[in-house]
Amino acid sequence: MVPEMTPHSKLASHAAIASSAIARQSALTLDLNLPNLITLGRLLLVPVAVWLILEERYGAAFWVFIVAGVSDAADGYIAKRYDLRTRLGALLDPVADKLLLAGVYVTLGVAGQLPGWLVIWVVLRDVLIILGFVLVHTTTAPRDFGPLFISKVNTLAQIALVGFVLARLGLEVDAGPMTQTMIVLTAITTTLSGSSYLLRWARIWLRSEPVL
Repeated sequence: MVPEMTPHSKLASHAAIASSAIARQSALTLDLNLPNLITLGRLLLVPVAVWLILEERYGAAFWVFIVAGVSDAADGYIAKRYDLRTRLGALLDPVADKLLLAGVYVTLGVAGQLPGWLVIWVVLRDVLIILGFVLVHTTTAPRDFGPLFISKVNTLAQIALVGFVLARLGLEVDAGPMTQTMIVLTAITTTLSGSSYLLRWARIWLRSEPVL
């Protein structure tokens, strides 16, 4: 037998629903703290950097890239120092980083300043990692993953190459043989990083119980 809903219980139910909605809205508002606003600002710099490169304003693009890098360090430091880490920030930060690097790499490739094969390899590596991550999380028990050391080295190499190319073009820095050396280093670390992640996903997927 279903108990009858009294006016008082209906009022309490509506109040609970309203309170839950307000709580969710407040949580979203609290997520938009200073580190997350800095990250959003970095996202907005992506189309600016792409446009500047397409317009061959490499000097300005270099400084935009530097500002984006400083903002990446700043939002991470503020979030950790003042305990302002949020789920929104954990999602936005890597997305902003990936979009910035991918956007700049693709645009430099289109402009003929980076070899096409390297651009394709860098973007393909990220796509494969994302697909592997999604596959593991949808077919096995959820778990937290830390970044691999080789991935950190690869990210540093990718950033250094872009910064060097933009500085060479926009600030007329003498390149010498450094450009080719950094391209080779980036290609090698990209290959090692992508392979390491794929091996990690394969081991986890083969050893884990599937999600039912």
